[in-house]
Amino acid sequence: MALFGWGFGFYGPPVFLHAVEAGRGWPLWLVSAAVTCHFLAGAAVVSRMAAIQARFGLVAVTRAGAVAAALGVLGWALAAEPWQLFAATLLSGAGWAATGGAAINAIVAPWFARRRPAALGAAFNGASLGGVILVPAWLALIAALGFGGAALVMGALMLAALWWVSARYLGRTPAGMGLRPDGDAPDAPVRAPERDAAPLGARPWRDARFATLAAANAIGLFAQLGLIAHLVSHLAPMLGAQGAGLAMALATGCAVAGRTAMGAVLHPGIARRRVAAANYALQILGIALLLAAPSGWVVLLGVALFGLGIGNATTLPPLIAQQDFREADVARAVALLVASGQATYAFAPAIFGLLREVEPAAMFAAAIACKAAAIVLLLRGRVRTAPRC
Repeated sequence: MALFGWGFGFYGPPVFLHAVEAGRGWPLWLVSAAVTCHFLAGAAVVSRMAAIQARFGLVAVTRAGAVAAALGVLGWALAAEPWQLFAATLLSGAGWAATGGAAINAIVAPWFARRRPAALGAAFNGASLGGVILVPAWLALIAALGFGGAALVMGALMLAALWWVSARYLGRTPAGMGLRPDGDAPDAPVRAPERDAAPLGARPWRDARFATLAAANAIGLFAQLGLIAHLVSHLAPMLGAQGAGLAMALATGCAVAGRTAMGAVLHPGIARRRVAAANYALQILGIALLLAAPSGWVVLLGVALFGLGIGNATTLPPLIAQQDFREADVARAVALLVASGQATYAFAPAIFGLLREVEPAAMFAAAIACKAAAIVLLLRGRVRTAPRC
């Protein structure tokens, strides 16, 4: 699900932007605005994702998301007028919301409590594979079949895969199988939570736990996506086009490695806000090396350190929510985290592009400042009592 969700909804729009710009001859600012509209539409839907899933069920919502994503991308390909392109982004954005981070957390959460870090890490590795596998597939199919043909083929693959996955797996619950989370038997002793979290109220933004987590998540992802959007074109003069592409592949591979390692070592007793702060500090070190850039090897080291934190930047906020909030509030908190983060990072490529035009170093300095601010927010909002399981 993450493979197709990110391959269509996150890594796909930059590919679609190039295809629409080249095929229609529309100005770059117009197509870039469509990408922003795609992410904003997704944010609007995902803010209500917990309620939508509760009403219609995971199977129906996932299937509807696959249909919306497939039709939305086909709309991108067939749009003859700008208004048609923007209408298509409403569908593609809704599809991204139904197959993205909040949806995957809602699928995984009922099955895992103690082992949720490893489970979410494994699931979210599909997101990285969406960039590794589907982006080259999009490019190859567009070159061979045109954007419309590629959209039909990839949309059919997504529909077939997620329709079957939904029917095969998403209709089940642990209770329906006579189990509790983590595969525990029904008669196994229940481990009491170490802390009773206060409920997340009707106005979550007034809750310091949520407000600091949401702000840190939004600022951190804003810096991350803004830098990723311009990294290849920034590195190309130094490393060459092929070398810059390999550098991005290195970042993606390190993202998988970092997320997998985090899932293996993050046990319930660890304060996850501190882990997230350390993750951002690692990225700051990598960005600083990219800013210094005295040699190609230093650049690659910077890319690797920055990449190690890319995956954890999306995986850790839902895990912090599990630790900070009651289990009944986690799905709503995660949906709001994803929505606010997405609404913020939708503007990152354009703003970082402006900074880069003024002064390339300003782009890296802004990313470091954002990551540092996220660290402060995470540590200020940490819960003082012992974390719960």
